[in-house]
Formats: sequence, C-alpha cells, structure tokens
Amino acid sequence: MPDWGPGRARVARAPASAANLGPGFDTLAVALGLYVEVEVSYRPEGLLVVAEGEGAELGSGPSHLAARVSTSVAGHDRLAITVRSEIPVARGLGSSAALAVAAAAAAGAEDPFSVAAGWDGHPDNAAASALGGLVAAAQLARGPLARRLPLDPELRFVVLVPDRPLETASARAVLDEVVPRADAVFNLGRLGLLVAGLADHRLLVAEAGEDRLHQGQRAALFPQAPALLAGLRQAGALVSCWSGAGPSLLAVCTSASAPGLLGRASALMAGHGVKGRAMVLEADTAGVQARDL
Repeated sequence: MPDWGPGRARVARAPASAANLGPGFDTLAVALGLYVEVEVSYRPEGLLVVAEGEGAELGSGPSHLAARVSTSVAGHDRLAITVRSEIPVARGLGSSAALAVAAAAAAGAEDPFSVAAGWDGHPDNAAASALGGLVAAAQLARGPLARRLPLDPELRFVVLVPDRPLETASARAVLDEVVPRADAVFNLGRLGLLVAGLADHRLLVAEAGEDRLHQGQRAALFPQAPALLAGLRQAGALVSCWSGAGPSLLAVCTSASAPGLLGRASALMAGHGVKGRAMVLEADTAGVQARDL
C-alpha cells in the first residue's frame, strides 16, 4: 500500500479508448488521444473532490469513481482529488475506465490496469487506457490479462460523438444471452481480418468491421447508426464501427484521408439529424503516465 502522508502528491493522465471495434466484442480496444487527468494529494482534513471538464456536472464527493478508486488504493480518505477530463461521458469512449486507471495510478497503484478492470468491469477499455495502443484483453480465472498488438502508425480515427448519451447498462440490456454458432464464427473470422488490417492498413478491408453480436442489436437505441456507418465507408473509411457501447461511431482511415473524411462525417451527422461533433484522433501509444509532484 502506498505511503500517503503529509507532503505526498501525485498526478496521472490516461487516454480514452474505443472498444469492440466491430467484431472484437469485449476483447479488443484502442487507446485514443483524449485524456483524463487525476491529481491526488494528502489532505489531513479529509476527502475533497473537485471535478472539471467533461463529467463535472455529475458531482463530486465520496461516491465519485476517482474518490472510490483513490481511497481504496491509498488505504484512507485523507486526500484531495482533482479530476480534469476531456473524455465525453456515456458516449462509448471508455471514460470510466480511463478515470479508474488515472485515479489508480495517481494514488500509487503498482498495477493500474488490474485495479481499474476490477472497478470498471471492462478489461478491454482499462487495458487500452493503461497500456496504450491496440490491445487484446480477457478476464482469466487468475484475473484480467492484456497484451499489446501491432498497430499501423499511419492509421487515424474519425470519431462521431452524438450529443445524446447512451448508458452501458442500457446498451447491454438489448444484447442476446445466447448466440448461434454461425454468428460466433462470423465474428471470429472478421476479428482475425481486423487485427491483421490494423497492423498494416494496406490489408484492411471494410468487412473487417462487421459484427453480429452487438452492433445490429444496439441500432434500436440509435436508429441512424447503420446509415452513418455505411456513409462513412462510402466516404472513404477503411472500416467503420461502433465505439464501445456507443453511441459514438468510429471510422478508421489513414492520416492522408482523415481531413476529408472528417468533413464528410460532419455532413453525414447533419444530414441524418444527429446533433454532436466529429473529430480526428490519433492512437495514444503511451498509456497512463504518472509522476510525483
């Protein structure tokens, strides 16, 4: 357990993530260049939580995820915790996992990934935020395990972020408990193609983003999604898919095609009456970064 006494202060920054990436349901994620920063310092008067930026309207106090993670790692609540986030909440960009990773690292955890996976419940998002890059993750009997996978540095990610949130619990509630063998095989085949293509964009094919486990089922919660995904592919995306549980959508492209695709993405959102914003993000390859103050 870290020694949290007078004068101790530490800050950590962790990236957002896009999980699933089509066929890689609950197993695959990529870290993206949006960040949450958590600063933790010793405060003898007791717990103080300040939240700024995205998610600040959700309040603070002992129920805040950063407070629960930090106090658990530190072993007491005599902490001042400041959260500064640019990751939209409930948009499928791994905001909770990134926050848990950053809070664990700021509080001095030796393994922020395992801590965050335990709190967030999604090892794929937590792995991307902790390790950076493209990751495969699984919950094993001995605990969560993640591995980095090759990722082509030429790739960029155009993200469509609707103004409306979609809670993960709601997005999971529409999924089937049992899937046909043919659907499982369908996803596994496309997952292999996706991993190969993300390592070398010249191998990436549009079909690599196809899925039968979650994207079609979740379209009932975001009816414009199928048309937007098809429009992104027609506009030049190598692959398009949901980002995590949505409602954000992801278009994988090259650095050269990203500016043009960004303009088309914004036009597509407007054309389908979806309020929100589109942005181009690079993959974050560093993962969580922490330092003493």
